Amino acid sequence: MLNYPIKFYPILKEKIWGGTKLVTKLNKKSTLKNIGESWELSDVEDNISIVSNGELTGKTLRELLKTYKADLIGENNYAHFGNNFPLLIKFIDAKEDLSVQVHPNDELATKLHNSFGKTEMWYIMQADQGSKLVIGFNKEISPEQYLNYVAEKKIPSILNYERVKAGDAFFIEPGTVHTIGAGILLAEIQQTSDITYRIYDWDRVDYHGNPRVLHTDLAVEAINFNHKIEAKHNYSTFINSLNPIVKCPYFITNFIHIVGEKELDYTGNDTFVIFMCVQGKATILMGENSEIINYGETVLIPATAEKVVIASKNCKLLEITV
Repeated sequence: MLNYPIKFYPILKEKIWGGTKLVTKLNKKSTLKNIGESWELSDVEDNISIVSNGELTGKTLRELLKTYKADLIGENNYAHFGNNFPLLIKFIDAKEDLSVQVHPNDELATKLHNSFGKTEMWYIMQADQGSKLVIGFNKEISPEQYLNYVAEKKIPSILNYERVKAGDAFFIEPGTVHTIGAGILLAEIQQTSDITYRIYDWDRVDYHGNPRVLHTDLAVEAINFNHKIEAKHNYSTFINSLNPIVKCPYFITNFIHIVGEKELDYTGNDTFVIFMCVQGKATILMGENSEIINYGETVLIPATAEKVVIASKNCKLLEITV
C-alpha cells in the first residue's frame, strides 16, 4: 500500500499575526480568520497529520509509522527516530510581524523540555514590496547588554533586518534570533519541535488584551550573540536538476525547476522524500500510480520508492530528505 505519493490534510493555525494568503494564494479550505500557519506534515503531539488520498485515507502519520516502520522513513531513520517522524513541514503567512524569537539546540531542548531542538530553514514563496526578515543582531552585544535592551524595550534597535524576495532561502540555526516580517509567505522545513522562546513582541496584546508572554531567561541561555550570522543560502536554479540549498544533520533540501519531465532515481536511498510545491503544479508518478501536486501542496514519498517521475509544463519544487 506504500506505492503512491501520499498527501495529508493541512492543519491550519490561527495566529494573531496571520492573514489570508494561505486561503487566497495556496487554496487552503477554511473559514478561519488570520490563518498564520498550515502544518503540512506533522508528528507533533495533538497535531498529527491525517492522510487525505488513496488507500491510506484517514490513517494518521503515527499509524503509518507504526505499521510500515522503515518502509516509510528508511532503516537509519527508523533506528534513530522510531515511531516519531523527524520533520515538521509548514507554509507560513505573516500579515504582520511575528514575535522576535529564538529556538534551543538539541542539548538545551533535551535538558529543559525532553524534546528535539529546532533547526529550520525558510524558502520565500512571495513577499510584498519592502518585506523584511530579522536574522540576528546588527552588532555584537553581551548577555548583560541584551538584558538591558529587553528591559528598556529597545530590542528593535539592535536587530539585523534583511529585505527579501521570492526564491530567497535562509537557514536558521538554533540560537539565531529571528522573525518573519509582515507581507511574507514562505515554506518552512524544521525538526519536529514546537519550542520557541519569545524575546520581544512589538508591545502587542493577545485577543484578551493581555501582553504576550516573553521567555527572557530561557532565551538568554539559548541565544548566539555573535552578530555575524550568515543565514542566507545562495543556490543554483538549473532546470530539471537537483540544486542543493541546505545540507545539515537534520535535513537536506534541494530546489528542482521542472520543465517537461524529470526522473528521480531513489534506488538505494535509505530515506523518505518530501516534495513541497512552491510554484505551478506537477504530476508525480510512482510506477502505475500518480498524484497531482498543486502550488502550496506537500507530498510524502515512502522510502520504498525506487523511481519517481515528475512531469510539468513549469513547476518549482523543494525536495526534502533526511
